[in-house]
Amino acid sequence: MRTILITGPGGSGRTTVAAATALQASRQGTRTLVLTADRTDTLGAILGTPTGATPTDAAPHLTTWRPDATEAFRTDLLAFQDRATTALDLLGAARLDGEELTPLPGAEELALLRALRDAATADTYDLLVVDLPPTPQALALLALPEQLRRYLRRLLPAERQAARALRPVLGRLAGVPMPSEWLYETAARWDVELAAVQLAVEDAATTVRLVAEPGPAGTDAVRAAATGLALRGLRTDALLANRVLPDASPDTWLAALAVQQRKALDEWRDEWGRTFDVRELPHLGRDPRGAEDLAALPVPAPGDAPGPVEWPVADRLADDGVLVWHIPLPGAIREELDLVRRGDELVVTAGQFRRIVPLPSALRRCTVDGASLRDGELAVRFAPDPDLWPRGK
Repeated sequence: MRTILITGPGGSGRTTVAAATALQASRQGTRTLVLTADRTDTLGAILGTPTGATPTDAAPHLTTWRPDATEAFRTDLLAFQDRATTALDLLGAARLDGEELTPLPGAEELALLRALRDAATADTYDLLVVDLPPTPQALALLALPEQLRRYLRRLLPAERQAARALRPVLGRLAGVPMPSEWLYETAARWDVELAAVQLAVEDAATTVRLVAEPGPAGTDAVRAAATGLALRGLRTDALLANRVLPDASPDTWLAALAVQQRKALDEWRDEWGRTFDVRELPHLGRDPRGAEDLAALPVPAPGDAPGPVEWPVADRLADDGVLVWHIPLPGAIREELDLVRRGDELVVTAGQFRRIVPLPSALRRCTVDGASLRDGELAVRFAPDPDLWPRGK
């Protein structure tokens, strides 16, 4: 299934573009689902059809879904209470009733991830359009499955589960209670669920579309977003300049704003035109509402996903005595980059974004020899560790 993730700065018109993209695809006969995490029904207002907690048909071949974060949060917490009854009783904890539970901040985004997983694993749709939160929150959300799986592996290593039969004995010897069976079972279930979400996000048929208004603020936001998405290994296939004014206007203020937009658009095409498609979406003079307005927005068709993002390792041992790991980071600024080797992982920081990535197997037997940033690509040099690298005969 093809998946298009749509994000951008707050107020850029992300939901409108998501609705227009989904509607266009459905009119071509593509079975399309559009997902949103908005607490209010902005998507429904734009489409002219209310959305809800269950998938709802909005038009031929078009389904909308706004997952109910409250119900999902309530179900999960009550289930956790049931599993942890013994521990809670020992602590004298007062159990919570379903009626008093309200979702915590972030519950909408977590419900969206679960819905994305369910949609991606079902054979019901050909295209999934996801209306994500503003870019910083969207990147944190998309990073969550990978990060949580890493935490689970560190806190409850799978290999420790092999000693299940010995836990009671170890508990008596150590004089402290050992983790219960249900804890490992829960961790394993979470890992499977998180892996399914991570697989959907990192799938070769998943791409991101950035939506921004052309201007100084939009330019800064696009550059930061491009860097953050690349660091996550996500593919951006289009930059949509939204609410573009016509060049000619008798109004002096609008004419000056159009000139500013045109300057930003020229910069976007120069900087990003070789990386992904840059498209203009006109300002309709009103907030788009209904199928007719959405059809007036020339959003690009889903098309085929571009090739996967690659982080290749170049073998330059013969010439320079190093292996070079090439990491694409378009828009990255040298002064905002930081690298830290931590065991078999590399901590990469680019501005406000950070990712901990496992080293390819060959680089685990090397030491970091330096790094450089050129033309939007970070090249990290690794020199073989004599104590670990195979010696030639």
